[in-house]
Order: sequence, then C-alpha cells, then structure tokens
Amino acid sequence: MSRPRVLVTGAGGFLGRHVCPRLASEDFEVIAHGRTAQSLRSCALEGYQTVACDIESTVDIAALENVGRLDAVVHCAGLSSNWGEPHAFQSANVDATRNLLTKVWRNGDPHFVYVSSSSVCFDFQDRLLVKEDQQLPKPVNNYAWSKRAAEEVVRGACNLSASIIRPRGIYGQGDQALLPRLLRAATRGPLPLFRGGTTVIDLTHVEDVAAAIVAVLRSRSQTVGKTYNVSGGEPIEVRNIIEHAAVRADVKVKWRPVPWSLARVSIATLEHYHRAFCPAVEPFVTVYSAGLLAFSQTLDISSIRRDAGWVPAISFSEGLARTFTPQ
Repeated sequence: MSRPRVLVTGAGGFLGRHVCPRLASEDFEVIAHGRTAQSLRSCALEGYQTVACDIESTVDIAALENVGRLDAVVHCAGLSSNWGEPHAFQSANVDATRNLLTKVWRNGDPHFVYVSSSSVCFDFQDRLLVKEDQQLPKPVNNYAWSKRAAEEVVRGACNLSASIIRPRGIYGQGDQALLPRLLRAATRGPLPLFRGGTTVIDLTHVEDVAAAIVAVLRSRSQTVGKTYNVSGGEPIEVRNIIEHAAVRADVKVKWRPVPWSLARVSIATLEHYHRAFCPAVEPFVTVYSAGLLAFSQTLDISSIRRDAGWVPAISFSEGLARTFTPQ
C-alpha cells in the first residue's frame, strides 16, 4: 500500500522545517514546496521531493500540476509580520491561498490543512480560554486581517476537505520572531511592565504544532470542516517567559512600570510617523506587539483533543531547553 502523499507549502520556513520530518517519521511521503530552489536545498538533501514556485503567481503555480496525486496539503507558507502594506499581506496570505486551492483540486481530493494564526482572536483586552466559535474581534493589524480573510477563502472553497488550525505563539529551534524579538528588545533597555506584570499567555512549541497537524490529518473524518486552536495549554506570565529565555540567552532584563494608556498613545504616534515618512521600515515597537505584553490571551484546546486526540507534549521548560540547545 502506498504512503499518503502530502504537499507542505513553505517547507523551508520555520514551521515547515519541522512539519516535513514529522510527517516523514509518521510514514507520509513529503513533497516540499518553496518559493525558490535555494530555499528548498535542505529539503532536497533530506530526500524529499521538492517543487519550487511562487504560489502568489497564477502562472508560476502551474508547477504544482506536476507533483501528481495528493492525499493532503499542509499550507504553512505566508507572510508573518507585525508591519507591512495591506497589498503585501493580500498577495502572500489571501491570494496565494486562493491560488493554491484552485490547483490542488486537480490532484485528487486532498485534505487541506490551513495554518492560520491565533492573532485573529487577539483584542486589546484579557481573553482567557478563547474557543474557536467565539466571535472574532476587529483585526488588530494587516497580518491578522489577512489570516482571517484566508480562513474565509478556505471555508468558502466548494467541495474541499479542509481543516484550519490556529497555533498560539510558536517558538523553538530556528525561530527568528517570537523569543528573539523579545530578547533583542531587552538588550535595548528596560522593558515596559504593563498592568502590574500579571499578563499570561500560552505558547506552543513548534514540534507540538507539527504533531497537531499530523493528528488532524490522521483524523480526517472527524476534523474536516472544522477550526482548531493549538497551544501548549500552559498559561505562563509573559514576565516569566522573557526572564527564563533571557537566562538561557545570557541577556539581562530590566523592567519599567508603564501605564498602558500612555504607552498606546505614544506607540500609535510612532506608527503614524512611520506610515507617513518611512512605511517600509517597521517601528521597533507596534501597538500590537506591545499589546501582547499587556493583555492576557489563552486558547481552549478541548476541540482538537476531542476530535483528533491531540494534547501538547512539550512543557514550556522543556521547550525552552530544546530551543536553546545547539544542534
């Protein structure tokens, strides 16, 4: 019996580099996608079939027609940033997803798993144990808007077997965004301590996200047509997250109490300046990134546990050790 064939988009990115080996270890045949052959070099060395094309281009994406039958597609590719022009997010996250859906129909009836983001649930208020069916707030930035719009594209695709996952705060080996950003901020001076430093969030180790994707694929009959939160299920104070990561990175952290209302006005002014005079340059802080330090958000993960039997396996302490252990 042939192995299930899975196309992984963004295979050369942070999440994709962990999803591919996890799928291979679970006896899936992996087809690794990336924008360029160079981005797929490590995938080729690991023995995966590769396909290089720009899925934002309706012309370039035709290369996917040559990959043959597909049993599943895991769509990890996209633009993830706190800053950027709307058209860039529209192209990378919304148009690319629509283009991909159009092509994969020609490769059988694959189970399409879209990797969205918990940012679609974020609001500038404490939100604990957020469920997948709760009403979504107004998008906090262009990234959140584009991920939400892409979710709607997936849900609106006729006759498609699709599932959506919303991972919360992915970190691990190869992460260039979450913990590195916080640590770089700590080296510039005191970090703002909002609302008494009681903010709690739940992060997710990248290997747990990869395991969740496998679980959703394995439980296709139960997971098609549904959206799932994915997190480590371990609420931790943001202050503790930063301080423990700083110890591992040998970075000293200092804190300065700052009223949120004052900080929001100041940061919004900085954002307006950048949009007016240097829109291509991301401010060192945005209202959204500061809001992550100011407001608690945790996810209810009972749905994926019930339907796919997945539970997080990596605690924050273990995940932090894996993140800072040299390969």
